[in-house]
Amino acid sequence: MRTSAGLLLFRHTGDGLEVLLGHMGGPFFARRDAGAWTVPKGEYEPDSEPAWDAARREFQEELGLPPPAGEAVPLGEVRQTNGKVVTAWAIEADLDPATVVPGLFSMEWPPKSGQMREFPELDRVEWFGLDRARAVIVKAQAAFLDRLAEHSA
Repeated sequence: MRTSAGLLLFRHTGDGLEVLLGHMGGPFFARRDAGAWTVPKGEYEPDSEPAWDAARREFQEELGLPPPAGEAVPLGEVRQTNGKVVTAWAIEADLDPATVVPGLFSMEWPPKSGQMREFPELDRVEWFGLDRARAVIVKAQAAFLDRLAEHSA
């Protein structure tokens, strides 16, 4: 079973609760909006690293910024359609998306070309109100938004 862990930043604004999501990088998601946004997260091995440590490490790797300090709200787990189990925590913090320096990954592109290319893990990061976030986030991860809304009510 593949496992991922991540941190969902949130903030309170005059327009209500907002969350920070990342748009998945690479050619498969370049022209997609709905279902192409995610909690900043990454894979880990549960036998060798606690999920909380992985969430903080992956935040740093994905965004190029240290994870914020603050009280972490456990959001539990979801199982995505690809079978991956994602564990997340929410932390209230503000972050300027312009300061993000995304990590990179390599893949063969175009397929079967023999050419390896680098792409950003997240090609952009934005703040969303909860309704808009629900419309664009990976479907299973919408449960994290619901749990955060319950906690913040």
